[in-house]
Amino acid sequence: TLAGCRMWTLAWLGMASLCLGAAWAVPAKERRKAEKPKADLALYENLDLANYDLTLDNYGEILDLSNYEELYDYGDLAPKIEVGTLAPRPKDSKTLPNLGATAETPKLQPPTTAGRVHPAPFPGTSSMPGLPSCLLCLCVGTSVYCDDADLEHIPHLPPETTYLYARFNRIGAVRAGDFTGLEKLKRIDLSSNSISWADVDAFRLLPSLQELLLPHNRLTALPELPHSIVRLDARLNRIPSTGLRPEAFRDLKQLQFLHLSDNQLDFIPAPLPESLRSLHLQNNNIQTMHEDTFCDSQDHSQIRRALEDIRLDGNPINLSLFPDAYFCLPRLPTGRFS
Repeated sequence: TLAGCRMWTLAWLGMASLCLGAAWAVPAKERRKAEKPKADLALYENLDLANYDLTLDNYGEILDLSNYEELYDYGDLAPKIEVGTLAPRPKDSKTLPNLGATAETPKLQPPTTAGRVHPAPFPGTSSMPGLPSCLLCLCVGTSVYCDDADLEHIPHLPPETTYLYARFNRIGAVRAGDFTGLEKLKRIDLSSNSISWADVDAFRLLPSLQELLLPHNRLTALPELPHSIVRLDARLNRIPSTGLRPEAFRDLKQLQFLHLSDNQLDFIPAPLPESLRSLHLQNNNIQTMHEDTFCDSQDHSQIRRALEDIRLDGNPINLSLFPDAYFCLPRLPTGRFS
């Protein structure tokens, strides 16, 4: 009948539409791969990567990232996370770990100190005794800074020390062994301490010592000095002329700066080395001098060009009474001429 034919036709069309839908139900990812133009891939196949330098300026010219999602599909490489994948509990309870027992915490081992040389501790500091000198002081390279550290003794120093600054402390004495073995020590600055005496050999055996700074202490005598000394500063002490060895500075051929102002000297400590450039003796008790204190009285052709700075002001000496004592000097001493 006509009604039956129509129903058959509708049924056939329904089946056909289902088949067509199944055919087009291919994943979009597969269709994208199938429809990917070969021209885009040819761009990268012909690219010579060995003959260009990738910089921020040509980055966009070499690689076209506008179709990056189409060229590279990482859908298959995405990690898949599944729920419920824990390992099954073993049937034998003996194989289970003992959760009640606490594992022993491993003990941390101190860092190794093999091959490292630590400085000796301070022999008698008023605080924190026994600590290495570079913990109580500041060690920078081969310089040791112990300023205002409340020290009562010279610290034991690392053997490579070249400069020591121990100012503004309470050091009372310098012993013979305080600087033993410090062959590279060039400068010692012990300004503003309470040093009342220094052993005669405290500095003499230091082969590299060039500067010894002892101002503002309580010294009454100077120890022997090494021949390498260039600068001696012992201002503001209590040193009389009897506190200087006879001809104490004659053999110091490298001495250039000798500053002994504000002491208790009665005369100028001659003879002075030819290397001397600056002599500060102001504010002492010097009352007289000899004709050969600075110059050779037998050689009137002598010219002593290096010694340009002589300070005798603040002494009870009238410099005009000794005109023959300055003929070899490039400049007259500073002081009273009347």
